[in-house]
Amino acid sequence: MPRAIWSGSISFGLLNVPVKLYSAVSKKSVSFRELRESDGSRVRHKRVAEADGEEVEYADIVKGYEIAPDQYVVITKEELEELDPKKTRAIEIEDFVDLDDIDPIYFDHPYYLGPDKGAERAYALLVKAMTDSNKVAIARFVLRNRESLAALRPMDGVMTMATMRFSDEVVSPNELEEVLGEDVEQPKGKELEMANALIDSLTSEFDADQYRDEYREELLSLIERKGRGETVAAPEGEAPEPTKAPDLMAALEESLAAVKSEESDSKKPARKPSKPKSPAKKTSSSRSRSKAKASK
Repeated sequence: MPRAIWSGSISFGLLNVPVKLYSAVSKKSVSFRELRESDGSRVRHKRVAEADGEEVEYADIVKGYEIAPDQYVVITKEELEELDPKKTRAIEIEDFVDLDDIDPIYFDHPYYLGPDKGAERAYALLVKAMTDSNKVAIARFVLRNRESLAALRPMDGVMTMATMRFSDEVVSPNELEEVLGEDVEQPKGKELEMANALIDSLTSEFDADQYRDEYREELLSLIERKGRGETVAAPEGEAPEPTKAPDLMAALEESLAAVKSEESDSKKPARKPSKPKSPAKKTSSSRSRSKAKASK
């Protein structure tokens, strides 16, 4: 059974729905320890002052904001506590919007919201009403002493919530103008037509189960093999070369042909296994080989 990491309530007008917050993801990663190469001894990091190289106890550390090189404004714990957002237990809905109006770049971490004891009916009502309206609720709440913006939406009868980035946290694409370049030749009609055809040929319904973390799987396999004492040769990586402008059409045509070839192969019915031939009967080719041997 999942463990709730926060409890509070969804505040919607005069409606108050007690809920519990659960993480909607379980991140899977491979972590390593730092070891000394010569003997495999564990390496640990210490907090050391730059001025004298002395180790500093955690209790003696304060927070400082760098305003210029080697110039800091020190903020005390008491000052930070004064600025902490009000520790409310409410997820306060401010607006309802269309999901298509929210660019995915604003979404951060996903959660599930489940009903607290005695709130099942009110919870079901809110989920059903939002499902019927096909709207997303934008709300504010405080998690781990930090005010967060969040989007609430129903999914398969459960209320989901994704924390969101504030607008000033998202880098504007206009900052990439120098990277993109100004004098870029626009795609030609035939190139664009072929590119659209390639996209159409590769379009399918999204199925999350078909995508796997292949790097993590290979890394775990490598660890398992080396753990058994096997010697593993490191593969040589090769960076892909960008497609040159004159070769765009050729690359698109070859890509389309490859996709069509795969589609036609997948549609072919499986070949029935051939019946074993009687040893008494020989094919014309085997008979000709026998004659050739006899004549030698």
